[in-house]
Amino acid sequence: MHQTHLPSPTPPVQRLHLSARLEDRIRAAAVKFLRSRGWTPRIEAYVGYGNEGSVRVLARVLLSRPHRRTDLVWNRRGWRNYLTVSAPGEVVRASVTRTDGSGQEERLVTDLPADRDGYVDGMLDVALAPGWHDVQLATASGAVATARVFVVGAGRRLGVISDIDDTVMITMVPSLLRAVWNTFGLHASERRPVPGMADLYQGIASVHPDAPFVYLSNGAWNSAGNLERFLDRNGFPPGALLLTDWGPTATGWFRSGQEHKGNAIDRLVRELPDVGWLLLGDDGQHDPEIYDAAATRHPTHVAAIGIRQLSPAQKILAHEPPAPSSGRTGTFLGTVAAPGQRRTRRPAHGVPTAGGPDGGALARALGRALR
Repeated sequence: MHQTHLPSPTPPVQRLHLSARLEDRIRAAAVKFLRSRGWTPRIEAYVGYGNEGSVRVLARVLLSRPHRRTDLVWNRRGWRNYLTVSAPGEVVRASVTRTDGSGQEERLVTDLPADRDGYVDGMLDVALAPGWHDVQLATASGAVATARVFVVGAGRRLGVISDIDDTVMITMVPSLLRAVWNTFGLHASERRPVPGMADLYQGIASVHPDAPFVYLSNGAWNSAGNLERFLDRNGFPPGALLLTDWGPTATGWFRSGQEHKGNAIDRLVRELPDVGWLLLGDDGQHDPEIYDAAATRHPTHVAAIGIRQLSPAQKILAHEPPAPSSGRTGTFLGTVAAPGQRRTRRPAHGVPTAGGPDGGALARALGRALR
């Protein structure tokens, strides 16, 4: 088994951007200081996915204080998740067990280097049966972790790509102050789900038990552990998390959230070509535009688009223009809906699109759109 390097979505650069060089210098000083105080690498493993020929393993190597109490991590305030220092360049040994045609078990091992931010993102060429598998991760210093991966079988099937903020979890991203407080101020156990969305997702999973779920967000990887616990605690199906790294990039001060989501969808279509994706998001920011663009690029790989509509009060908090004065309120992808009305449409790309203010309404609208 060996690692396959996929082409980067951004063109190669000869020299890192000034912001990245500054970040690297600050990180190097922090790493040197913390290692002198006895801090050692630890692995934070994330949920990955794959097909019957390869799996994508996701993790991050961070520095951890001696005698770190992991029992207190699960319910700390959000801002504490961002007080981390990565261990760039660490080599993580990934090993997975597979059963060959004769029933014999075979242990396959490969080395995956962490990048300049400590992230491990590698494709392992290994044939595994459909379903959940464990990939064991270890560093030379003795840190260990287990990364779960969901292998999607061959054949046409449904899959779900879901946004997180204001789609499954109430964050109020359009309202900056509320979003900051919900993200950084609340304890993990205080985060609230969007009503009815867990029921919608569980309903999909019960009808399509082999459907892969992917939670795609512009949120930072620092919050991955809390997000996984939130999804599990509130009854959402398990699935891969595809988040982003806040901060400078190799080419600029900030990264594009829309580009992150668009590239992730393109990669999922490329690596899981038999899956027809149900794209679920909200109209608080750019999900409708991102999903419409994805459906235009991949009309045969997008089964439907579902958008959770923010309430009029949430629209006001987002500082959007008021609804038309005709007595009809709330907009959805260019149409105007009466109060409580669930709208469906079939845009130019031909992919059914539906909306609703919560999981129950969205389920009914999707049902009508898919008839």
